[in-house]
Amino acid sequence: MTIALAIQTWFPHGGAQRDCAAIAAGLARLGHDVTVLTRRWAGPRPPGIAVEELPVSGLTNHAKAWAFAEAVAAKRAAESYDFVLGFDRMPGLDAYFAADRCLAERVAQRSPLAKLLPRVRAGLAMERAVYGTESPTRVILIAPDERAAIQRHYATPDSRFHQVSPILPEAAPGPPWTPAHRRSVREQLGFRADTLAVLLVAASLRTKGADRALQAIDRLPPALRARTMLIVAGAADAGWLRRTRGAERAVFLGPRDDLPDLMRACDLLIHPARVEMAGKVLVEAIQQGLPILCSAVAGYAPEVERAGAGRVLPEPFDQRALDAALAEMLDALPTAPWSRNALAYAASAPGFGQGIAESVALVDRWAREVPSS
Repeated sequence: MTIALAIQTWFPHGGAQRDCAAIAAGLARLGHDVTVLTRRWAGPRPPGIAVEELPVSGLTNHAKAWAFAEAVAAKRAAESYDFVLGFDRMPGLDAYFAADRCLAERVAQRSPLAKLLPRVRAGLAMERAVYGTESPTRVILIAPDERAAIQRHYATPDSRFHQVSPILPEAAPGPPWTPAHRRSVREQLGFRADTLAVLLVAASLRTKGADRALQAIDRLPPALRARTMLIVAGAADAGWLRRTRGAERAVFLGPRDDLPDLMRACDLLIHPARVEMAGKVLVEAIQQGLPILCSAVAGYAPEVERAGAGRVLPEPFDQRALDAALAEMLDALPTAPWSRNALAYAASAPGFGQGIAESVALVDRWAREVPSS
């Protein structure tokens, strides 16, 4: 079968981008002819998968989004793809991989005037084309709580939703992890033996609450603050955070491909996100046995609670609660069971980490159901 995956932009360290590449690879292994359609591809191209950059124009991001949707429709008509899976909302999709929170739900929490903004109107129209009752588009859900939000605004039938398990990235097995390996990685990062390394992973620092994390470290009791460092990985541009109070307690690593090593070298993951569809970094931390402190907005936050792998802060967010929780968790690390709990959960929870394989199986089945012309 010929299958197209449509994504506005692709770059190596984006969550939806990594999922797109992994699903494309899985479908190619099943023998499908797979093409990724995008406005812009940055980074190495995957073997065995065609990538086509569709040139579009527009003065604004939402104008470019509409132009891309039209380009995908034209490409489908020209190539007669059997199935199109989208990673951005747009008309004409056979299925949508829900990597973003429901826009209508977010707009409902803002001023009524927000709906009048051109970019919001365009986004809602795109969303309606996917979730509206007149649409046949199937929806692959990665966040269990997202269905209720979508149905509040669009009354999408249950039959169109397909929930998949938490997602872990595919990775080749590395060498056995030893205390010497941990010490080596920590020494490379310049940690002292008593350093408490708090890891934050984010391509978008403000969205994932990097300023909140830095503020919590800056407010630690003096003796604890002197031992604690914030390790910021994933963001190519951290200029504004470097100018934030307390930035002397942070190390900025930029995009990294060695996240498992970083996780096993650090002492705690902090993820006080403002908006987070899933938060795959939480699942990755559970797999590595890294204790977690996160906000409840993340779709995978319930996994942290089920695993007993750390603390989940309730919404609405309270900076003082984050400050107190961070100090308490750092003090408790030597005796707390969070790491053991996380490793045990990762090893035994049904379906844990299998979301990509389940998504591939769904698209494979749906594509094969398409009547032959």
